[in-house]
Amino acid sequence: MHLILTGATGLVGSAVLSHMLSLPAGQIDRISILTRRPVPMADGHPHVNVITHGDFNSYPPELLEQLKGAEGCVWAVGVSVSMVSREGPTDGSGHREYINITVDYPVAAAKAFSTLSDSFKFVYVSSKSRFPLLLMSAISLRVTDKPGVFSPSFVPMKAQAESSLLALPSTYPSLRPFVLRPGYVDASPQPTLSSFVAQRPEPFIKKLIPVLGPIFRTLYPARTAPTPELGRVLCELAMGNGEPVEGDDIEGEGRIVGNPAMRRMAGL
Repeated sequence: MHLILTGATGLVGSAVLSHMLSLPAGQIDRISILTRRPVPMADGHPHVNVITHGDFNSYPPELLEQLKGAEGCVWAVGVSVSMVSREGPTDGSGHREYINITVDYPVAAAKAFSTLSDSFKFVYVSSKSRFPLLLMSAISLRVTDKPGVFSPSFVPMKAQAESSLLALPSTYPSLRPFVLRPGYVDASPQPTLSSFVAQRPEPFIKKLIPVLGPIFRTLYPARTAPTPELGRVLCELAMGNGEPVEGDDIEGEGRIVGNPAMRRMAGL
């Protein structure tokens, strides 16, 4: 099987890549990583092809040729609102750069990748809590297109990305989209991941993690996404048959997986 991964130098993408690399020989024959920067975790793995790609809105024929035959993708590209430029035009609902990364990139990729196989699984990593939003996330991490006064500013854009991706199969019938909404992404079970993550947390968040992380894991386990299990479930969705999944905390006709459902799928 040939899979595509993006965001491999971020926390979630590193967790996915770690799981992919841990699988027995033959389960995944080839991994294509689209990235703007080097991916140290991929070094020394001959079945991993790291492709430097600068424009995630564009997929020229020569790039698609390298990806030909891929059957699934885990889209883990993401950015905090606090880390994008506040300059430039907006569309009335947020800053253009954040919208481009959060909505335009995955939609453009899903359309392009739908040509790679007869049943292409596109797994989009949606909202995940950050520590400034910790208490809000403990109450609710649901993505909604009707945010309230306390809703974090990324929520409407995540919802737009989700709805846009889930609507694509009507035009791109080979596409099998999935959305996974992780809660607090907990890297404590995999401390070595930090050495591979290029984007470090803001200093004040870094100080809060050792203090609030254990509290959150204890009080709100259903809203916690340990990186080993999160990486495994994301990978399994991309490797699966593309059919809708069932169970509690599954929405979007079986294509939106909430954090409790992810934990259940992982056996937690």
